[in-house]
Amino acid sequence: MRIVTVRRISQGFFLALFLWLCVAATVGPQWWQLRGWPINWFLGLDPLTALTTLLATGTLYAPLAWALATVALTALLGRAFCGFVCPLGALNQLTGWLSRRGAKPLERARDNAHHRLQGLKYVILAFFLACAALGSVQTGLLDPLPLLHRSVNLTILPVLDARTTVLSDEPRAYESAWTLGAVLLAVIGLNLVRPRFFCRFLCPLGAMLGLVGRFAPWRVVKADQGRCGDCRLCEQYCEGACRPSGELVHSECVMCMNCLSQCPSGRMGFAARPSAAGEQPVTDISRRGAIVAVAAGALTVPLWRVGALADTGRSALLIRPPGSLDEERFLSRCIRCGQCMRVCPSNIIQPSLFESGVQGLWTPSLNFRTGRSGCQVNCIACGQACPTAAIRPLSLEEKHGAGEYAKLGPVRLGTAFVDRSRCLPWVMDRPCIVCQELCPVSPKAIHTRTVFEPVRGGTASVARLQGDALDLATQPPVGLNLGSGDYAVRPLSRPDAIPRRILAQAGSRLTLDRPPQNWPGLTRGERAEIVVRLQRPYVDPARCIGCGMCEHECPVSGLRAIRVYSENESRSTKGRMLIEQRRTEA
Repeated sequence: MRIVTVRRISQGFFLALFLWLCVAATVGPQWWQLRGWPINWFLGLDPLTALTTLLATGTLYAPLAWALATVALTALLGRAFCGFVCPLGALNQLTGWLSRRGAKPLERARDNAHHRLQGLKYVILAFFLACAALGSVQTGLLDPLPLLHRSVNLTILPVLDARTTVLSDEPRAYESAWTLGAVLLAVIGLNLVRPRFFCRFLCPLGAMLGLVGRFAPWRVVKADQGRCGDCRLCEQYCEGACRPSGELVHSECVMCMNCLSQCPSGRMGFAARPSAAGEQPVTDISRRGAIVAVAAGALTVPLWRVGALADTGRSALLIRPPGSLDEERFLSRCIRCGQCMRVCPSNIIQPSLFESGVQGLWTPSLNFRTGRSGCQVNCIACGQACPTAAIRPLSLEEKHGAGEYAKLGPVRLGTAFVDRSRCLPWVMDRPCIVCQELCPVSPKAIHTRTVFEPVRGGTASVARLQGDALDLATQPPVGLNLGSGDYAVRPLSRPDAIPRRILAQAGSRLTLDRPPQNWPGLTRGERAEIVVRLQRPYVDPARCIGCGMCEHECPVSGLRAIRVYSENESRSTKGRMLIEQRRTEA
């Protein structure tokens, strides 16, 4: 079997495996759902993720040790990962191949010629490494594996599943999904300009692997110089634009093996010896550009911190998933892969924009207005799916603050606040206790205080009071369901009298819950007042865990009348409101 055929089979296999693992990241009981599938296997193979989190945190998260296998493979064989494994590389190569079917030889040679701007990806890599060294991991923006995970999970799968709902009970929605889709379309579309454009010019992972594999003992070489003609077929089909017919640039070879297949004289080979036409370990890199990139990274991170968005200037709307580290450490680990958003059964983990500044673009945050509920009390999927432990894997016992975690209490995401200017019982005299009823905490964090408020236009003269039947001389206000149990009546002249609940209404006759024994002397012509029983909500911050059930179910659409803010969150002491012992994330 030809090596090119082997490469194509390998690319197809790993691309299919990647898509399958994205599909398998669905919470559910079926065999094809999240039942132990290694959904983070590709991310674990990523040495750039491992290196930058190591630089930012000083520790290597154990699942990222798989990256050592990629480094070893690259050090031995060159960028075999790019040519045989990388799913985004496979998509780029497929797109470039489709767009150039039938192209003339000169056009192929022009598109696959080595370009001096291929050194740009090394400058990008230098910038990201400088940021990581100062504690801010930004590689997820362009690292191909988090980029493709994010794009497939948050754009492609939701679009494909919108009508069938095979992967979820209802269509999934993500904020700013169009930006994520636009980035993926741009990456794919740039292959129309140059084959594997992203791999050649922008990919920081490719740059890192190029540096690791520049002295690989086994590599693509030209066997001898003497028998080479001028056909340049090797360069016409070179996916890495590494100049195989001349001084071969090893860091740019993506191991497509097309040169071996196309060479009519069989002089291109894979061997442990120097190329006969000469070699160049790494493409020309602008030293000035690299220095500027490092300086920009070293300057950018302190500037972000001057903004104090992780300190006193933080946005109260920024609520991270349960188990998230404090903001500074969170940004030193999060690679924006979207895995936590994909597995969230409530669909409330969303890609944020600038709530935590530019450095937090596309990092996960909670939006309780979207999805199907708040943060489910018995769900810990997001922490289990996070590949870098930016969201710690919690146990249910720890999340609930039970057992050995009883002294620390439950994990708090924030605290709910009642907006009295929008709450129905507070501002519109309309009965509503949805938030209190749905509060999952026991005892409930939301409690109510009952008051009776007069109904507008709700006074009328009494015609007769007989037993539990009260006849009014005029019709009561229209548009109110007085028999709903939320309304009562009392003498207008005695506001301190206990109101009697109205159980039914028939015309001007009101049926009360029992005869008003404490209303002696209510005579014909005396005026009665209809009042509404309101249960106004209050939040106990000592019990509220910020799950967002109340905000999600609040009947006031748009800006909810009860909203969760990050105050009192467990992961940080910055928003602490209560003077009491409470947990902080380890």
